[in-house]
Amino acid sequence: MTYDASTLASLRSDAEAIVARYPDPRSGLLPMLHLVQSVDGYVSPDGIRFCAERLELTPAEVSAVATFYTQYKRHPNGTYTVGVCTNTLCAIMGGDAIFDELSEHLGVGHDETTDDGAITLERVECNAACDYAPVMMVNWEFFDNQTPESATAVVDDLQAGMPVAPTRGAHSVCSFKAMSRVLAGFPDGRANEGGLAGAPTLAGLKVARENGWTAPAPLAAAAGADGTAEGTPAAGEGTPAAGEPGSSAERKPLTPTDKGGSK
Repeated sequence: MTYDASTLASLRSDAEAIVARYPDPRSGLLPMLHLVQSVDGYVSPDGIRFCAERLELTPAEVSAVATFYTQYKRHPNGTYTVGVCTNTLCAIMGGDAIFDELSEHLGVGHDETTDDGAITLERVECNAACDYAPVMMVNWEFFDNQTPESATAVVDDLQAGMPVAPTRGAHSVCSFKAMSRVLAGFPDGRANEGGLAGAPTLAGLKVARENGWTAPAPLAAAAGADGTAEGTPAAGEGTPAAGEPGSSAERKPLTPTDKGGSK
């Protein structure tokens, strides 16, 4: 590995803190991949070797995990990952148009980085924010109800080095490396920034309360006095009589002839 002594010592200290969380050290691989990404800006060959040596895995085993999850980057990433949701709802609300506009404006395609190293553009399958569609994320901070014009303004500010605030959540967007460290399990003290769930998220709850709707009782709570769930016939009720189709008396083990064989 080509890490200098200071970087290697810091990595080892952080890795020990990660491994201590788990009864089986290899369970710490996912956060450790984020850790090396927070140092290198991607999961580098040195990072893979570091994880493999510390967790007593082979580099191939580490690479198999790193290539499975899209949050792990296998080539240098930009300071900011701009992910545009182009899944069904966001797409029909304008997500495809936003991605196309940003791609042309920045001169890059999916999973490509601008020449200044500022932005890596991605198509994202779902940002789990359909109530704010179309949605864009910058280092996994939400930018809701976007348009091609508003999204372009965001990336222009990012490239200019200006502070950018997400629509909700943290008060500002941090770097890709800083976010990777948070995902490795080292809080940055910003977890409680931002407001609570917004009106679109709570709309269904509001309608339910206005109409007095409640969730149905669990099946176990709806069981009858005889222990059977409501709608389930008690013993002897609605079951076929002996000799009727479907009764246990009518059923018999299959013979070789029944199975298509010979006696």
